[in-house]
Amino acid sequence: MSEKPLSTPLAGRTAIVTGATSGLGRRFAHLLSAAGASVALMGRRVDRLENEVAAIAAKGGKAVAIALDVAHAGAIAPAFDEAQAALGPLDILINNAGVGGEGMALDLAIESFDQTFDVNVRGVYFAAQAAAQRMIEGGAAGRDTARIVNIASIVGFTPIQGLSAYAGSKAAVLMITQTMAREWARHGIAVNAICPGYIETEINADWFKTEGGQKQVKGFPRRRLMDEGALDETLMLLCGPAARFITGTAITVDDGQSL
Repeated sequence: MSEKPLSTPLAGRTAIVTGATSGLGRRFAHLLSAAGASVALMGRRVDRLENEVAAIAAKGGKAVAIALDVAHAGAIAPAFDEAQAALGPLDILINNAGVGGEGMALDLAIESFDQTFDVNVRGVYFAAQAAAQRMIEGGAAGRDTARIVNIASIVGFTPIQGLSAYAGSKAAVLMITQTMAREWARHGIAVNAICPGYIETEINADWFKTEGGQKQVKGFPRRRLMDEGALDETLMLLCGPAARFITGTAITVDDGQSL
């Protein structure tokens, strides 16, 4: 994996990335490390996290692997404390953990709906809360280095058939982002969201190889998927010094897919 930063604007900062076992979370962790941050990679598959920590260490970075399923909200604060004990006071949270929640509204099971909201809404909410508390206590808010980036989606404002639960969860993330940004503005915490379009990852690669997946891609204005590097610059913008005057914002990066 190649990272784009040529400097280390995040040197001396500590970051947490949830859902860091694969896909975008994995990339975000490597990107932040390449920019100089110490990174806690969190997720359910610890073996994968440890592989990524070893890869970061091989490049001279500092990282730790911490087991966390954000669906269990009570486990979030202890995991964040473990990260701070290993790496220092928290500056950055990338609220990336999420699940799909596919299913037509007439047929979606209660268990599927609850899982989607437990991870995508409750997990995001209480991870942001735990991060903000520690940013205030640890001084990041006062240093103007406190950054929370929630990973939302274009389906949070663009209805897609078969994704009612997922779309609802991401719409909730957008409003949570704005409200937290308003509440925590005087604490100096920048809270923003990224709304990606469809990006080819390990999770959806098989679908986009099918006839239905190819038809969906042909329906996009540019008739292509984005790659995993599509969010790099936006993430770095929102995590670094340039976000000093950016809070409560949702940035869409979708190659025009929602047009």
